[in-house]
Amino acid sequence: MPFSADTALILAESLVQSFFQETVGDWRSERRYYTLKSGETQAVVSHLTIEFLAAGAPPLLQLAELHQLDAQSPLICGTTVTWESDYVGTGKKPVVGSTLFGVRGTTLYRDRGFATTKPVTAQYHFNDSRTLVLKTQYNDSCFEEELRLIGQRYRTRQTIISRAGEEIMIGQYLETRI
Repeated sequence: MPFSADTALILAESLVQSFFQETVGDWRSERRYYTLKSGETQAVVSHLTIEFLAAGAPPLLQLAELHQLDAQSPLICGTTVTWESDYVGTGKKPVVGSTLFGVRGTTLYRDRGFATTKPVTAQYHFNDSRTLVLKTQYNDSCFEEELRLIGQRYRTRQTIISRAGEEIMIGQYLETRI
């Protein structure tokens, strides 16, 4: 018997809350980006710090305001992710930054996108309780991402970036809790 829309929504919100809580901490992220047309690859090593935000946390209130959300339907939880990334073999200085995520329903709100500093939204669902799938679209680009928790110490991520309906890049990540 299929779930009602309300039951499915409650289940999704419960799963995302648990998922975010399980990702709290410091992670070493080793990833490789593959540019499909040229065959070029880029290795990146990052240190990530993830913090859980409960409903009503000041950053979530600011995020809701940024997205012009109705105060009567608050974001139920969120995370802040800060990072320092080293682009291996490029000679570039490490890049530092942060992103704020908040959730309501099956929408993930972000203070910035992958390729923009403007606020964006993603739709999410779970393949199972430990595999979060996101789809973000803006500026004729689509970012499809899968995050999978493996035990307590690891997670994998894969991102497929498409533009104008054509896949242009794949990012694959192995992240280890430190």
